[in-house]
Amino acid sequence: MKTETEQRSERAMQLFSQGYNCAQSVVAAWADHYGLTPDIALRISSSFGGGIGRMRLTCGAACGMFILAGLETGTTDPTDRDAKAANYKAVQQLAADFRQAMGSITCGELLGLSSPEGTPMPQERTPEYYRKRPCRDIVGQSSRIFGQYLGKKHRNERQSPREDIVGDCANGAGRQKENREP
Repeated sequence: MKTETEQRSERAMQLFSQGYNCAQSVVAAWADHYGLTPDIALRISSSFGGGIGRMRLTCGAACGMFILAGLETGTTDPTDRDAKAANYKAVQQLAADFRQAMGSITCGELLGLSSPEGTPMPQERTPEYYRKRPCRDIVGQSSRIFGQYLGKKHRNERQSPREDIVGDCANGAGRQKENREP
């Protein structure tokens, strides 16, 4: 039997193979974990594909993890420096884990490009496209890294509960109580 992390990793790769970009594939694979509809998850993450709008900067699969980290550890209180620091720590750890697994966090480097293609038009998804690009595997690995992060985070929370954590792991544990005031 496959773990939830493996199932979501496979789902992310399937989404990429259907034509969604790298960020969309990672975020949509975890959308239900955070109560997002597939449509909202796909729209939130759509601008991050191709290394952020095909500029070949930060890998979209990594950006997808960072969006998920915001859903998991983000804060709605602009004065809560500790919560901001906890979120940034999560993003930095995810980035380090991604860099260790993939060798870089930069889309252009992962693709072996010396410069961006110079056009916002995405390439057509053909069998050749999928053969020459490492993106499908990177999307799977990114989703796996996020799942491992969640597992570790939730094990640590069970060992030392905090008052600001609500819910259980299956319902997106780790999300902070929201400050609903503007």
